[in-house]
Amino acid sequence: MEDAGWVSVSAPYVRPRRPGEPDAWAEEAAQHGKVGTHHLQAVEEVHPPKEVARAFGLAADQTAFVRRRLVLADGQPTELADSYYPATIARGTQLAEMRKIPGGAPTLLAQLGHHPHSAEEAVRARPATESERQALDLRPEDWVLLLTRIVRTDDGTPIEVSVMTMVAHGRELRYQMIIK
Repeated sequence: MEDAGWVSVSAPYVRPRRPGEPDAWAEEAAQHGKVGTHHLQAVEEVHPPKEVARAFGLAADQTAFVRRRLVLADGQPTELADSYYPATIARGTQLAEMRKIPGGAPTLLAQLGHHPHSAEEAVRARPATESERQALDLRPEDWVLLLTRIVRTDDGTPIEVSVMTMVAHGRELRYQMIIK
């Protein structure tokens, strides 16, 4: 992501897509003259990291499904994205299958009756780990941005926790608030 003028906006990533609408990343990348794609690396039932388990309110013996993706712009790695879903929601659905979900996870969650209502994000920066440097084609001195997003239904139930490890160089995150 070399374009210093590229500003990422989170809202399109948490709303269900309309039929035929491109996924949020493909749409954002196209606005910058790039081709945005995802490479699904794994779909697994796991004991999630502590921060994810805490966000879901999971006990130590409870599991979640994770969908691990490498996000690319014009074939270049820009982000590692791990999206977690409680096993009680994901088991037996496309969220638990190793294939692309038409319309993306927010669309499927809404179809399953779990309508995204709000999202909370936390961002921090740190030096990239060796595995992140390899996956994202970074130099030893490069840093990454870690964005953790919790998506909730209107009653506050968490339905998705995503942990995104982003190439930090040239990236700005912008947040928009609508006050009613």
